[in-house]
Amino acid sequence: MPRQQFRKQLLAARQALSTAEREAAAQQVSERLLALPELQQSTTVGSYYSVRAELPTQALNQHLQLQHRLALPVLHPVSLQHLLFLKVHPQTRWQANTYNIPEPQLRCPDIVPLSALRVLLVPLVGFDAQGNRLGMGGGFYDRTLAAWHQGLLPDLQPIGLAFDCQYVEALPHAPWDVPLPRVITPAKIWDFRT
Repeated sequence: MPRQQFRKQLLAARQALSTAEREAAAQQVSERLLALPELQQSTTVGSYYSVRAELPTQALNQHLQLQHRLALPVLHPVSLQHLLFLKVHPQTRWQANTYNIPEPQLRCPDIVPLSALRVLLVPLVGFDAQGNRLGMGGGFYDRTLAAWHQGLLPDLQPIGLAFDCQYVEALPHAPWDVPLPRVITPAKIWDFRT
């Protein structure tokens, strides 16, 4: 099945979940995530602002902001199709980006280099048994994770967040696709590092 067909099928499965199912899944995923050894001490976490039918991250982000240093992505104003991460704090002003996703207003003092992140939570449309990730097709996270994939950011731990229905046995993937080392769903933590 071509990637676009997988994307359509997986987006429909995600969309079919009720609000209550989404919220329950988000709670289970958050509990699994927050129990990880990497998050037992204060650290710097990159997350994302969930939109549409994505696994809800708003409550998780609020918790992370209290316990850790939280950074969320903004579309890079110069390097097109790249992301910058900005520290989130009570004074953060929000604006909608080109894709109508809320993002922190760009302020240079709030920029968090990718090398400063210890955990990066990654949205996805689907994932498979090898950790291959299917996103929305823009390549933003593949570009963001390229340096990590090349071994240049050994301290960074990317983790995908997903509903159970976003798993498929095998996804088509391209050479530039960056597989994830772990994905957390309500049912389990998928660990692809071994």
